[in-house]
Amino acid sequence: MAFQVADILAVLPQTQCTRCGYPDCEAYAQAIAAGRAGINQCPPGGQQGIEWLSALTGLPALPLNPQNGEEGPRTVAFVDENWCIGCTLCIAACPTDAIVGSNKLMHVVIEAYCTGCELCLPVCPVDCISLENVTGLATGWDAWSKPQADTAQERYKFHSYQRTRSKLENDKRLEIKAQTKLADLAQHSQHTDPVVLDKKRAVIEAALARSRAKRDAQQGS
Repeated sequence: MAFQVADILAVLPQTQCTRCGYPDCEAYAQAIAAGRAGINQCPPGGQQGIEWLSALTGLPALPLNPQNGEEGPRTVAFVDENWCIGCTLCIAACPTDAIVGSNKLMHVVIEAYCTGCELCLPVCPVDCISLENVTGLATGWDAWSKPQADTAQERYKFHSYQRTRSKLENDKRLEIKAQTKLADLAQHSQHTDPVVLDKKRAVIEAALARSRAKRDAQQGS
């Protein structure tokens, strides 16, 4: 039976929770397509999701692997304003940018965009985030919908783009600083020995070359 990564990705819930053992839903879809992962590793999709993947891939609809978690109702994260210290760690961890706030100011979760991925919980240093059941007894795809999955996927794509762009911009700033230092190394160094300066120059030039190669590869991909 012929199927593509995109076909698998289309029936995953896009919560980006990593409970499947992969960094995001697309990576999991690629692993399934390559035969490296089973179709029963997605707790948010539940048994219904496994059956959809089974119909698509022709693989048997096994029970959800307990090592990846349990199927359950959809949850939404809430921030306790009495404890939030505004550290922004949860904002950085959220794969769909569902948490808003600023440094040293209380953060708020936008319920409509929260996928219940739980990735904000371990990074909170004051344990001020809790999860609340918002779907009652409904679990898996009964607690989620295709429009919600599509929205989560689009927000994750934008989140990933912004994160990559920010890293490239930061790497570029560091590269400019290194080039400035390299242009007048003697002025920027506490050493005066020409041999030591030559060694430092070689190290900086090699680091700049690696940085340029990495940036070119990222932009090319």
